[in-house]
Amino acid sequence: MDVALLISGGVDSSVALAQLVADGHRVRAFYLKIWLEDEMAHLGSCPWGDDVAHARSVCEKFGIPFEIIPMQQAYWERIVSYVIETIKIGHTPNPDILCNQHIKFGAFYEAIGKEFDAIATGHYAQARHKDGHSHLFCSPDLVKDQTYFLSRLSQEQLSRALFPIGHLTKEELRTEAARLNLPNATRKDSQGICFLGKIKFTDFIRYHVGEKPGELIEFETGKVIGKHPGFWFYTIGQRQGIGLSGGPWYVVAKETSHNRVFISRNYYTPDKERTECIIDNCNWFITTPVAHTHYTVKLRHGPRRHHATLSSLPDGKFRLKLTDENDQGIAPGQYAVVYEENECLGGGIIQEKA
Repeated sequence: MDVALLISGGVDSSVALAQLVADGHRVRAFYLKIWLEDEMAHLGSCPWGDDVAHARSVCEKFGIPFEIIPMQQAYWERIVSYVIETIKIGHTPNPDILCNQHIKFGAFYEAIGKEFDAIATGHYAQARHKDGHSHLFCSPDLVKDQTYFLSRLSQEQLSRALFPIGHLTKEELRTEAARLNLPNATRKDSQGICFLGKIKFTDFIRYHVGEKPGELIEFETGKVIGKHPGFWFYTIGQRQGIGLSGGPWYVVAKETSHNRVFISRNYYTPDKERTECIIDNCNWFITTPVAHTHYTVKLRHGPRRHHATLSSLPDGKFRLKLTDENDQGIAPGQYAVVYEENECLGGGIIQEKA
């Protein structure tokens, strides 16, 4: 096939390129430049120049054409503006999920036209196509599995997706990179949010939303025990960055109308039960989940899944109920992603405690 590979300069997408070449595909590699220089340069730096150098060297090794595609405007319009508005209302967005939906498999596909049969990435996930439908399955590496980040793709987007390394564990991939003698075989994985580079997320929030001093209140007593710079700097379940002694302290609730943040040292007591929430704006790959059926669900990226049931509500919403244990933090604005065994069915945006 004619395949457009999104290459980041990291080892994952580099091994993906090698796999595509070995499989006999006609490959062109693209680096998406999303670093917002005008907006972000004064806040810090981004290693995108290093990323490009690594990506180019890998492409040269395999004789693959390499091109940089500017995506700053699309990224601002489709991702960053939404992130800012979501933060302002006290919710916790996930820009990496939106990037896959709106940029990598959205604006990028629009930019390159339909001359390619598929878009390939270095995600740890598996797309399987059967009976005219495309299914998303987990990677065997449950720590690295990235189906959570792909849960918003449409059926059309998933149908043209290739994940060449989805069958590998990270250890196996590193071994393959060494065998291939890739120039970035030992390069460390990138961390953090994709468009921020080395900028701290709190600095990004401070620049775009500002500060507004408010009260830190002990949940159990209602006593004011400190100050904070704005409720938008905090998310439910947060432990780091509260800045008080005598902890650990956890964020357990936010009162956005009065700019109050409630914290507690007793996070797992019954009065803070966190087992239910409402999800809406749902995306399901094949069919809508059957109400009251037992599934597993991720409330954030990582290996941890909860057992849960779903019950349908009007307007396409669902009530999600955890059936095994409380979660550390059910945060509005984040995504609940639903699984049946190792298949990702899709998911929705967490709106509120049920």
